[in-house]
Formats: sequence, C-alpha cells, structure tokens
Amino acid sequence: QVQLVESGGGLVQTGGSLTLSCAASRIAFRFSTMAWFRQAPGKQRDLVAAITSGGVSNYADSVKGRFSISRDNAQNTVYLQMNSLKPEDTAVYYCNAVGDLGGRMPLHSWGQGTQVTVSS
Repeated sequence: QVQLVESGGGLVQTGGSLTLSCAASRIAFRFSTMAWFRQAPGKQRDLVAAITSGGVSNYADSVKGRFSISRDNAQNTVYLQMNSLKPEDTAVYYCNAVGDLGGRMPLHSWGQGTQVTVSS
C-alpha cells in the first residue's frame, strides 16, 4: 500500500521559515514527478510546487521566490523549504506524485497532511 507521510508543519510567525518533508513508500519515487499541495479551510486543494525526477521545478505564483522544493531520491523524500511565510500560507500541506509539473492527476491517495499556521 502506498504511503505518503508529511511532517514538519507547525506554528510560526509572519516572516518565519519551515521545512516540510514527505516520505514516500511503495511508489516508483525516483521516476515520479512529486508535488506539494495545500488546502486552506473552505478552499480547494491547490498546487504549491512540483519537481520532476530530473530536478526541474514549478511553483505557484504566490510562493515564487519564497518556497523551494527539493528531493532526495535515495531517501524517497521530497522537501519544501518555506521562507518569508505569510498568514495566507496557513493551510494543510500535502504531497503526492503527479502526472506533470502542473500538478495534474495526483496519482495516489492523500496522506494526512501537515498543518502550517502562520500568525500575524
């Protein structure tokens, strides 16, 4: 059974930083495009960032220049470094393998996510 386990969320002040991790198991991780999504209360789940197996990345306009996605194929883990956090970044963050850099076609069931709360 595929497992996607997100961690690293928490409460941080505006302008602070967090690094999220997503450990994947039972997927062809090194060949997969991996992505981070987020979902705020009452809103749909949106793409934050994606990274191909070769390291090409794509970011939502709202996080460009502040967030950085990376991956460790040896550890089957994808990371999201988040800097200069804003209250509007508050959401539950999820990872998944996706069909393309646009985040279309999430391929697996969602994990539990990790809560990020940015206080003003």
